[in-house]
Amino acid sequence: MQALMADRGLGAAIIASGLPQPRNFAHNPYPFRASSHFLYLLGAPLQGAVLCIGPEHATLYAEPPDPAQRVWTGPEPSLAELAEELGLEVRSVEQFQAPEQAACLAPVDALSTLWLSELLDRDLEPAHGEPEHAQDQVLADIMVELRLCHDAAAVEQLRQAALVSEAAHRTGMQATERCAFEFEVRAAMEAAVLRQGMTLAYQPIVTVHGEVLHNERHSNPLRPGDLLLADVGAETPEGWAADVTRTWPTSGRFSASQRDVYQVVLAAQQAAIACVRPGVRFLDVHRAALEELTNGLSSLGILRGPLAELLEHGVATAFFPHGVGHLLGLDVHDMEDLGDRAGYPPGRVRSSEPGLRFLRLDRDLEPGMLVTVEPGFYQIEPLLEQARADSRLGRFIDFQMLRRFADVRGIRIGDDVLVTASDPEVLSQRLPKSIEEVEALCAALD
Repeated sequence: MQALMADRGLGAAIIASGLPQPRNFAHNPYPFRASSHFLYLLGAPLQGAVLCIGPEHATLYAEPPDPAQRVWTGPEPSLAELAEELGLEVRSVEQFQAPEQAACLAPVDALSTLWLSELLDRDLEPAHGEPEHAQDQVLADIMVELRLCHDAAAVEQLRQAALVSEAAHRTGMQATERCAFEFEVRAAMEAAVLRQGMTLAYQPIVTVHGEVLHNERHSNPLRPGDLLLADVGAETPEGWAADVTRTWPTSGRFSASQRDVYQVVLAAQQAAIACVRPGVRFLDVHRAALEELTNGLSSLGILRGPLAELLEHGVATAFFPHGVGHLLGLDVHDMEDLGDRAGYPPGRVRSSEPGLRFLRLDRDLEPGMLVTVEPGFYQIEPLLEQARADSRLGRFIDFQMLRRFADVRGIRIGDDVLVTASDPEVLSQRLPKSIEEVEALCAALD
């Protein structure tokens, strides 16, 4: 870190852990999660702490334990004990004085941003993209360079998160037959994560309405013939995330139409994973999935016309509107608090084309990067209405044929894929995803 700072002309850098957020009053906070940048550099989930990195040494400024709170929280380490544990100088946050021209990264929430603004005597806005000041932009670039590719210790953490996520999905598949509502399956999956001493990396999606891409409602009944889409990932105590998605039939067996579309999505995912190699542009990974999906939907009669024209007009994006994946690490969408800086290298910007404007990553892949690969098929009514009204697109879609697939609201299949020097390593590869394997797992007793 300090070598990169010296090389880029930064004299000091400030990374804050953030503050707990009140749920409805101060003594009922949401579970605290320290800033991922802070966790990356220090590995300690401290509240209200500031790491100040100078040219030659770093100092942590933290809250001393409050003796009056011990009855409520139990014993907390002293600043001296923290210094011994972390191997750096630790002072009270009350002693913090911001170095002149120090770079910083704003927290993502307003409360922590206001707190840090007061400490630095600088106006800051919550992180939502491009940092305002030049020195902060340099620090953001340094953090991307440090965090973009994972070392062996981080990969081991990510493997553990994927392993526990696999267990959660297995539990969900096996529990579905005896569940009446989505929330029961969600509860079984979350319990499988908590039993391993982990938590969830993001708000889980467990829904029979898979066409709602980020559906966070879990109150729908499970009816025979439904497909259940579960997007659930574990997070290790150190903060490393997994992001795994599977789709399975609530009744334990896919219908003929569901089998057909599921196989198309699976083929699209397999084609994309095969492209995850060093030097490959992630846009081409997305395009591999889109081409395979387009070809498969054509074979089912949902799309019509020459493949080249279908691809040229992006017709399949009416059913697959999002990008095929994103970076994964300490954040489930890694470093997206820095906007597109992590996902797009200098000289590349998001496309405005439908189906590409939501692509979160367009870097050339390097060993050590971890990406998700999660294509899907969704019947999203507003998008289908737009396609019907668009003579350029509508002529390529057989809407009458589409009615035969009315029991397919949404299918997504997602895995965590590590870029290596040769073949990609799918960290979640032990979780079944073929039709036969999924049906067998749904029929198994947990």
